[in-house]
Amino acid sequence: MKKAIRNTTIADRVLFLLLIIASVAGLLYTQEALSLGSDVVVEVNGKPVYTLSLDADTEISIEGTQGRTVLEIKDSKVRMKQAECANQICIKQGWMTKGTIVCLPNHIVVIVGSGTQKDLDAITG
Repeated sequence: MKKAIRNTTIADRVLFLLLIIASVAGLLYTQEALSLGSDVVVEVNGKPVYTLSLDADTEISIEGTQGRTVLEIKDSKVRMKQAECANQICIKQGWMTKGTIVCLPNHIVVIVGSGTQKDLDAITG
């Protein structure tokens, strides 16, 4: 290990330092781009039907293509409490503070933490 360090040139060390700086800058940028918003957007068949606040504890019933789905917001967290679908994957995701919950059989998408509008996101950035 010591031999490998001694055999590096100044250019190698500068390149290594630049890579570390670029990595840290990338982490900071994505942290800002994916910052936690305060809204929950519920879409059914690709159309927004509800925009709710993460701050208000509530429970809503959403009519999907295969039946009724219950969404619960509590303590600034969101979960799919009940769904009438065979696989129950959306319920198994549990409580979320940011991200997306998808109930594919019911065509329901819940976007958690979407309250900040930015010109660029982490994907297109």
